[in-house]
Amino acid sequence: MPTAPERCAPRSLAASPFAVTTLAIIPAFNEAQAIGSVIGDIPGGLVDEVIVVNNASTDATAAHARAAGATVVDESRQGYGAACLRGIEHARTKRPDVVVFLDGDYSDHPDEMPRLVEPIAADEADFVVGSRIRGDAEPGALLPQAQAGNRLACTLMRRIWGADYTDLGPFRALRFPDLLALDMQDQTFGWTIEMQIKAVEAGLRVDEVPVSYRRGIGPSKITGTVSGTVKASAKILWTIGRMAATRHRRAPRLRTRVEQFRADAPVLVPNG
Repeated sequence: MPTAPERCAPRSLAASPFAVTTLAIIPAFNEAQAIGSVIGDIPGGLVDEVIVVNNASTDATAAHARAAGATVVDESRQGYGAACLRGIEHARTKRPDVVVFLDGDYSDHPDEMPRLVEPIAADEADFVVGSRIRGDAEPGALLPQAQAGNRLACTLMRRIWGADYTDLGPFRALRFPDLLALDMQDQTFGWTIEMQIKAVEAGLRVDEVPVSYRRGIGPSKITGTVSGTVKASAKILWTIGRMAATRHRRAPRLRTRVEQFRADAPVLVPNG
């Protein structure tokens, strides 16, 4: 069972450039080498709290995250989606305007976070995905199997849902009430595509922005191995098939939930 959040001294932040409260969630499994750099590269003043979800790590991930100024919560169930769900559980106690997700291996560029938050703060989008395909990916960072899987998944989403995605990138931001309304369920490799499909079904204003991408510190937990790639690909395709078969029942419910959760949330005032 998840343990209670372990709080640390708050990060020292300058005034936020955006008129929204923002919380960053970083799922982390054995990222002791990288997590300090990830947290340290988040622009000062942009987020009100950084949450590192320690996903059954066996190294010093939690200690390094605390030392860098993050709040650490534990999730003993291994799985990317399980860690994200634990982060959302903590975020419920804070009720931010915006939540940003990014990986803990330093493959994303945290300094580019304003690209994702700005369209939401300006009330131009509800959900923003950082596209590594449209951005600047370091040679070798996106392995061939990951690129092939991205293309297939995005093609299927376009044909079935009319969604104009180019990537399933983990670096993403969305309004917190909308995140709750999506009623996320997947606990493993299907997390990102579940969110992207539900965002379209729920009628959210979706945007993609180009982001940079590099080789992460340490071995890849998914696409760096044949077994990881096979498992992730199978789960993504299974998720697409399952959600395609039930989309007509689910979409009206999601749209109703968005209306309900927004009605209960503070009004987001556009920046500027």
